[in-house]
Amino acid sequence: MAIFDELTKKAQAYAEVAGEKMKDIAGAAAEKAKAASDTAKVKVAIVTEQRELDKNYRAIGEWFVSEFDGEIPDAVRDVVAAINVSKAKIAELQARDEEPEAAEEHVLKTCPVCGAASDSKFCPDCGAPMGEE
Repeated sequence: MAIFDELTKKAQAYAEVAGEKMKDIAGAAAEKAKAASDTAKVKVAIVTEQRELDKNYRAIGEWFVSEFDGEIPDAVRDVVAAINVSKAKIAELQARDEEPEAAEEHVLKTCPVCGAASDSKFCPDCGAPMGEE
């Protein structure tokens, strides 16, 4: 029985040491997780402030361009010209993007099987592929 008592005491001692090591590891992991969380919060705060800064700079630029439309200083004349070119391109692309949608809405095909009209690829009545019209 003495052997079992001695083994039990040794097992308990090892278990206590292992428990202490696990507490140390868990504590270190918690500290690292908190540090990572704090770092992430700081990075998010920085990005948020950068977006706010960009928004404010953009507002100043828009005000400047509208306020001094005909009297743009030479130092920013090229930048204002590039802005105007971009605005024109955006307007052109938006107009081009809206045109196909309007044309597609009015194109109805006739089903070659049942004669139903639809703008889909398959007939909503009989399920047959729509004809080309």
